[in-house]
Amino acid sequence: MSIMDHISLGRRLVACKHFRPMRGMRDVQGRSWDDSLLWRWNSAIDVPDLRDPATVGCLLAMVRESCGDHEAYAMPWHDEDGGWTVCLNDDDGCHNIAEGETEVEALVAALEAAP
Repeated sequence: MSIMDHISLGRRLVACKHFRPMRGMRDVQGRSWDDSLLWRWNSAIDVPDLRDPATVGCLLAMVRESCGDHEAYAMPWHDEDGGWTVCLNDDDGCHNIAEGETEVEALVAALEAAP
């Protein structure tokens, strides 16, 4: 995935109603968010860096909170097409709520679809 693809995905993330900056997240310029640095993602390149593991972890936490399932998870498909899915658990098992070509694409799609 190119940096422009990551920036585009970051813009989609910031547009989600459940998005919020979380401590530990980084933007594509390498800055991290903390209580003393209240920058906002409002320019073309001030978006979360979805290549950063801590930022991806924060995204997963947002998906879990927004879906009300603190055990929601992303997993790769095991078929010839590849891709990732985000699943929620209930008494009937796992339910696929979003898909993407990569883990972060699936997580962003899940946050976009969250009620």
